[in-house]
Amino acid sequence: MIANNRSSPRRDINAVLADHDKALLAIPGVVGVYVGLLDDQKTPCLKVMVTRRDKELERSIPQIIEGYGVVTEVTGPIKPLDHRPEY
Repeated sequence: MIANNRSSPRRDINAVLADHDKALLAIPGVVGVYVGLLDDQKTPCLKVMVTRRDKELERSIPQIIEGYGVVTEVTGPIKPLDHRPEY
């Protein structure tokens, strides 16, 4: 279960991500999650990469988790490379 708490963050954001990444990735349309920054380029947040802009999908993603803002980012589908680059 994802804690949707509007109070100020109490735990390190990396620990929050580690505890909630699987639940976020289980939402259909979510292809990745990571620690990022809000538009002010100072405030840490959780970024959720989604395949498409969709109101139903966005409603299924919390806006705040354990005091950290959650921002969706449309990346489209993410697929592994077909081959490894040669060096």
